[in-house]
Amino acid sequence: MLVNCIAVGLGGFTGSVLRYLVSRMEFQRSGNIPVNTLIVNIAGAIIIGLIIAYAKNYGMSEEKLLFLKVGLCGGLTTFSTFSVETLGFFESGNILAGTAYALASVSLSLLGVIAGLKIGGMV
Repeated sequence: MLVNCIAVGLGGFTGSVLRYLVSRMEFQRSGNIPVNTLIVNIAGAIIIGLIIAYAKNYGMSEEKLLFLKVGLCGGLTTFSTFSVETLGFFESGNILAGTAYALASVSLSLLGVIAGLKIGGMV
């Protein structure tokens, strides 16, 4: 149990640092859409798809799976941040941008998981 907690913690640290680094990058913005959050959520979806496919095809220890799936992807992706940002659009009266951002985040993240699974040879 302690080893599993350490694996999740180290993965979470790594994912959180990666998310911070991406948040510091300058991207061409499309209106008010938080591109950095969108990028980490899509990347996290692709990565988790790859991890699942790799683990199914080649096997993976529980500790590595926890490090990558729960820790790294959990620290990297930002569903809570996404939710706050979406709510901010709605509260400011920008319903169209909020709806577009929510739909883009969810649909592109789902496509990211599918892409990761396909690349990993599972679909």
